[in-house]
Amino acid sequence: MTLPAPNLDDRTFQQLVDQAKQLVQQRCPEWSDHNVSDPGVTLIEAFATMVDQLIYRLNRVPEKNYLAFLDLIGVRLFPPTAARTDVTLWLSAPQPDTVRVPAGTQVATVRTETQEAVVFSTARDLAVVPCERAYLATGTAGGSITDRTAELRLGRDVPCFGATPQPGDCLYVGLSAAVPGCAVVLRLDCQVHGVGVDPTDPPLRWEALCGDEWLPCEVDKDDTGGFNKAGEVVLHVPEGHAAAVRAGVTAGWVRCRLVPAGQGRPTYVAPPTVRQASAFTIGGTVEALHAESVAAEVLGAAEGLPGQTFYVARPPVEPTGAPFVVEVAEGDGWARWQQVDDFAHSTWSDRHFTLDPGSGRVDFGPAVHQPDGTVRLFGAVPPKDATVRVRGYRTGGGRRGNVSRGSLRIMRSSVPFVARVENRRAAVGGVDGETVANARVRGPLTLRTLHRAVVAEDYERLAREVAPGVARVRCLSAAASGEDPEEAAGGVRLLVVPAGRGDAQGRIDFPELEPPTDMLSSIASYLHDRCPIGTRLNVEPPFYQGMTVAARVQAVPGTPTGPLRDAALAALYHHFSPLTGGTDDQGWPFGRPVHAGEVFAVLQRVPGVELVEDVKLFPADPYTGERTDPVDRLELAPNSLVFSYSHDVQVQVR
Repeated sequence: MTLPAPNLDDRTFQQLVDQAKQLVQQRCPEWSDHNVSDPGVTLIEAFATMVDQLIYRLNRVPEKNYLAFLDLIGVRLFPPTAARTDVTLWLSAPQPDTVRVPAGTQVATVRTETQEAVVFSTARDLAVVPCERAYLATGTAGGSITDRTAELRLGRDVPCFGATPQPGDCLYVGLSAAVPGCAVVLRLDCQVHGVGVDPTDPPLRWEALCGDEWLPCEVDKDDTGGFNKAGEVVLHVPEGHAAAVRAGVTAGWVRCRLVPAGQGRPTYVAPPTVRQASAFTIGGTVEALHAESVAAEVLGAAEGLPGQTFYVARPPVEPTGAPFVVEVAEGDGWARWQQVDDFAHSTWSDRHFTLDPGSGRVDFGPAVHQPDGTVRLFGAVPPKDATVRVRGYRTGGGRRGNVSRGSLRIMRSSVPFVARVENRRAAVGGVDGETVANARVRGPLTLRTLHRAVVAEDYERLAREVAPGVARVRCLSAAASGEDPEEAAGGVRLLVVPAGRGDAQGRIDFPELEPPTDMLSSIASYLHDRCPIGTRLNVEPPFYQGMTVAARVQAVPGTPTGPLRDAALAALYHHFSPLTGGTDDQGWPFGRPVHAGEVFAVLQRVPGVELVEDVKLFPADPYTGERTDPVDRLELAPNSLVFSYSHDVQVQVR
């Protein structure tokens, strides 16, 4: 919003007169007539008028002039950024028809005596599509798939995997319809046949077929004990789920894949079996942000003069989502006006306006006197007495929206058949509006680069300007990031890491490190207008190299093992975090390798650790946690960051 100017001396004329009269009572007690008609009081008022003029001039310098200069070169305070999270809406019962949740559905935290509720709104429409189990098939690690639907219909025990279960064996479930973004319940009747596995931690991964690739499904509940008893599995299916053909059958496919158990973990020695299987949809997940939707709002009536200003009723305006549309009544309809950054290239006929999101200020084009005495209009002028309205906007944002997991559980909007709501991840990305102190620092940088991206620092600074919710930005040339030198000519790769938050131990959910699509698109659009012609710009998240540390430490005699283990895990998650890791606590450096010796050093510094006995460093898949053979050095490409996945620390006592 517009930079506020400080008032160096806020005393008014009357306050100056009153202070002078108080001094008269102290210094000249014999002067008792303080009426306005007294000549001495007239002198006091005369001097107060002169001092008031001096104060007026004083308030114009020096900081006031500095801020006015910043305003002149186009420095504006960044508006607050809205926090985002995924909310899951659970149905009261499976429904035969699709349940539609409209965009703008409001959910909130619980209101308390001291705190108002934090309101979130869904960013898009959600369709909770009904489904049922249509097919069942099994597959081997070699890729062959066998249809088991007929056997299941006859009530036979269908083995989920091969006679000797191997990693890569799969159990396929074909749903009657694709269920993108939905929560699906698989109700399975299993017998105790899958021996050899830990029922609390079976080596299984649920996945959904999205186009040509299998993407992991988040498992909300699995009480089958690794297919060893009757129970339910609740899957959150990814957004890209679509119907596809497998084994000659078209269905919405999900599968359970047997993965390597890992060092020290048991696996199946005999295949588990399924006797009955059914499926139904019980909910859906959609993105929500800390903002409320405001319907069409009348800003006022036009005066027919250039440079008129209006304000929305509920600032600040959340900048993402649908465009901010201003309409002016003309005849029997409404004319749409276009938002621009400034009026530098606007002519007298262009229906342009500017928006300051922080203050909600809407400006129409001004009229400027030219050197030859003429007056030039920078933008069209709305007709006199014409109604000016905004079609709709979203308001909200700030750090207050960074609520914890499970905080959003109140339905503010009534949706048929929806019983409850929850956020299974903490909301992240909420940033308060910029302070004047920060704008003072940013001003000289703006003047130096003039909003142009030439060197790497320019790209990073401009990306932070357009997306204040970004935690880290790194600009690399395409050649430096590993592309072919001939194809990389003129290429720039901008790596974006969004703000996230960890749990009590510092563990971060991997989806929190994936920047929203609209954040990437807004950064790309902003930089494309400011980078040199011919630049090939890619705005994307970094490549995350997952890793798992398995360590064994010896505790100082008398040290409790439980708290020591928690402290050691917290140290590992903190040091190898893409947000708070590294030696400077500013995030693990891009492209910096991880050495096993560094893990020794991190654990040895934990209070209560007497000796680090053994450390193993495993490369891991950041999505599934599947890991390969241990290494002494984990290499990272220049465009890569390390991601900690499920470290394990064993504490021994002498």
